[in-house]
Amino acid sequence: MKIAVVRIGGRRALRKDMEDTLFMLNLPSKFSCAVVDENPTNTGMIKKVKDEVTFGPVNEETLKLLRKREKKGQKFCRLHPPVGGFEKKGTKKSFKEGGALGNRGEKINDLIKRMV
Repeated sequence: MKIAVVRIGGRRALRKDMEDTLFMLNLPSKFSCAVVDENPTNTGMIKKVKDEVTFGPVNEETLKLLRKREKKGQKFCRLHPPVGGFEKKGTKKSFKEGGALGNRGEKINDLIKRMV
């Protein structure tokens, strides 16, 4: 299964290990998106940076949209801010609390479609 990870937080002062983990996930800047395989290594890295990203399982239709946006030689793609904005509580609360961060399950596909 593939997991889409979208970086929500921008370039503010992060701990070095958090910044390194984001770069290992190919998320160098705000609104960048990477698709990774679901395995223990990637899952551990995603859990570590869950307060900076939103993620969830991605379907084939959304994968095709992301592949069109990828540039040659890059394993990530840049997205626009979402049309209609993020959820009501903003980008500092978890998705379960009504915000934008963390695991959003299948709803990641809706977010990515609004950002393409």
